Amino acid sequence: MNFTIEKEVFLKGLARVQGIVEKRNTIPVLSNVLLEGADGELRLTATDLEVGMQSTYPANIRKPGKVTVSAKKLYEIIKELPDNQVSFNAKENCWIEVECGKAQFNIVGLSADEFPNFPKSDKGQFVTLASSLCKEMIEKTFFAVSQDESKYNLNGIFCQLQENTGHLRLVATDGHRLSMIDKSIASTASPQLSKGFILPRKGILELKKLAEEGEGELQLHFMDNNAVVSKDRTVIIMRLVDGEFPDYSRVIPKTNEQQATIAVGSLLHALRRMIILSSEKSRGVKLNFKNNLLELSSSNPELGDAREELDIEYQGLDLSVGFNARYLLDILQVQDQDKICMILKDNLSPGLVKPIKEDGYLAVIMPMRL
Repeated sequence: MNFTIEKEVFLKGLARVQGIVEKRNTIPVLSNVLLEGADGELRLTATDLEVGMQSTYPANIRKPGKVTVSAKKLYEIIKELPDNQVSFNAKENCWIEVECGKAQFNIVGLSADEFPNFPKSDKGQFVTLASSLCKEMIEKTFFAVSQDESKYNLNGIFCQLQENTGHLRLVATDGHRLSMIDKSIASTASPQLSKGFILPRKGILELKKLAEEGEGELQLHFMDNNAVVSKDRTVIIMRLVDGEFPDYSRVIPKTNEQQATIAVGSLLHALRRMIILSSEKSRGVKLNFKNNLLELSSSNPELGDAREELDIEYQGLDLSVGFNARYLLDILQVQDQDKICMILKDNLSPGLVKPIKEDGYLAVIMPMRL
């Protein structure tokens, strides 16, 4: 195998696969990227057996072939080369020669025969999503995905088509907070989409990166127990999380009476100040709601305490409730609007956070005893 390619094109392709290749080295070939050259195109493939990516780039293929090489080492080498054409030559013994200008590297590769097969996606019925919409929906839910590996059915985002409204719904929860967004999509209903499925955390991160690369449209379809997403000349295949997502509708408050309208910027900065002197374990901050006034306070016996007042719109009963400030900050940081509506019942019930103007988004946060 022998080809030449522009450094920037090669670097972009290698950068894309860095988040996918297996880091633990349990199977050596999974830390490699598969390079296949033919018909004026270089195809890069990476997988960890859960999430896989395949992209195609223009290259001058002098001799077709395929080989695998350490994705991390090749990326580090290409990154430091001068902006010029890169010459790549794979020899019979899987040694790889990389040249650019006067720099020359010889790297040990592995046979392409050892690399797992990347499934050929059968483009049947697919759903089309605008990249900007996909990016927004992931940003507004991803922070609530559970980090606890034992709660495997919460280690991802639940997606489902709401057939009564034609909206695509994304939901994430870790048991302490929940984030949900509904957005209208032009879609023909598919059985998998109507039933609902859980996308894995790692796959979602790669999907978000793909959505951030220019406008364009993403095409989503399903194959066995995998979701397949394609955009331009890149395909991502991810194994769906096997498990039932909990009945999240039960934790969304229905009858909360006390409603406060709060400026996002003011609350965001006040919480950042309060968190400095909060308990390092719980990050608890107390919110006291009074007539058109919100009093925030935090304390840590080893550091001290803090208190701040904010002018808000609130006409309800006096109410004091504790929340994890980090959870509130996560919600505030993804808001597009200037004001949020916080709806509460009492100090033991979940709080509901919505943008002041309806946009299909809501978040639920569980209270804390402080």
